Amino acid sequence: MTRWPEHIAGHTTHARKGRIANAFRYGVDYVLMDADSASGPSLFSRNRFNLFAVHDRDHGGSRGRGRGAAWAREVLAARGCALDARDTLLLLTQPRFLGKVFNPVSFWMVERDGDLIAVIAEVNNTFGDRHCYFCSKPGFAAIRPDDRIEADKIFHVSPFQTVSGSYRFGFVLGQDRLAISIDFRDGDEGLRATLSGPRRRLGNRSILGVMLRRPLGSVRTIALIHWQALRLVLKRAPYHPRPTPPVKDVSG
Repeated sequence: MTRWPEHIAGHTTHARKGRIANAFRYGVDYVLMDADSASGPSLFSRNRFNLFAVHDRDHGGSRGRGRGAAWAREVLAARGCALDARDTLLLLTQPRFLGKVFNPVSFWMVERDGDLIAVIAEVNNTFGDRHCYFCSKPGFAAIRPDDRIEADKIFHVSPFQTVSGSYRFGFVLGQDRLAISIDFRDGDEGLRATLSGPRRRLGNRSILGVMLRRPLGSVRTIALIHWQALRLVLKRAPYHPRPTPPVKDVSG
């Protein structure tokens, strides 16, 4: 059964640990939607302009040339998780707002018989690159709130961190609330990032509320990224130039 999209009016936090500490917490707006559905309120659209919109070309594959859910299904099948009637493929992402978007990270999520069994974390940097991390347990067992799924870091996200160390992903996809954590460790250095918020039906009223609260959309996201970069420069954090991106689209 096709699901109506949900609005996650939540918060994201980042806490950098180690020699140079830095932390912030910002409000964010995500949608959680059936990856194949075009359903939604009148101010939300799939693959066409609107106040809120999600476009397939923004997800699944190369940036700007994405193939949407078809790409996600291919990735899942290649790793032994071919989807069937028991499964629901969801996309958690920040929507386009008046045609503009920048998503630091989106998530393809697979529910099987009500349990979360696989996640593809789709990570973008401000240099135009993208890499995805595949997260699952052996045999695609249910991912529980206390589970942590590890992946080697191979993608350049921030120029103030090296491309080394590892991530530990945690996922909670509850009936009323969603929470995701990403812990990065590289020796004595580290970073903890979280995304959390209540799950509510997406409606025109909530979309208009976003327009009033955060009218700049992706411009705000990019501005906040550069503001935090300036803070790190002032704290004399070492700068690491962008390396060549990974050849493969997906790891893990």
